[in-house]
Amino acid sequence: MTRTDHCRSRQFYCAFPSAGVEIYTIGFTKKSAREFFDILKGAGIKRLIDIRLHNSSQLAGFTKQDDLAFFLQDICGAEYIHKPILSPTKEIMDGYKKKKITWEEYERRFRSLMNERRVGEILDKGLFDTPTVLLCSEPTPDRCHRRLVAEYLQEKWGDVTIIHL
Repeated sequence: MTRTDHCRSRQFYCAFPSAGVEIYTIGFTKKSAREFFDILKGAGIKRLIDIRLHNSSQLAGFTKQDDLAFFLQDICGAEYIHKPILSPTKEIMDGYKKKKITWEEYERRFRSLMNERRVGEILDKGLFDTPTVLLCSEPTPDRCHRRLVAEYLQEKWGDVTIIHL
């Protein structure tokens, strides 16, 4: 059984199935630590890429950078990596949170930012050669930049399966 089949059997949402790179995504809010780590273990995650702009806030709870790195290694045997190049700017994030821009404008600006940063060229595709998940805070991918990052990489790299945990 492939990881994709496993995820489908666990009722996770998988977008655009393919045989190439698999990119998992997860948000931590509205999940207990037990639930969060059980989901990661169940999906066989061995690397977590933190794409949050702020990853050391007290509000991050069990997902504060240093704590998360420890828990991932201890509980899942997984590696922690922080990649701020995959985060929106404070200006874009604040614009949306303060309702100065719509979600559609947020998407447009963030995609433009990823193009400016040349994310598709700079990010090493090899980071996803082991089961790897993109982490952000939103509980669902609908209005979260982790979905936008995964879709952007799918567009740039092709042959990418996106699995939202």
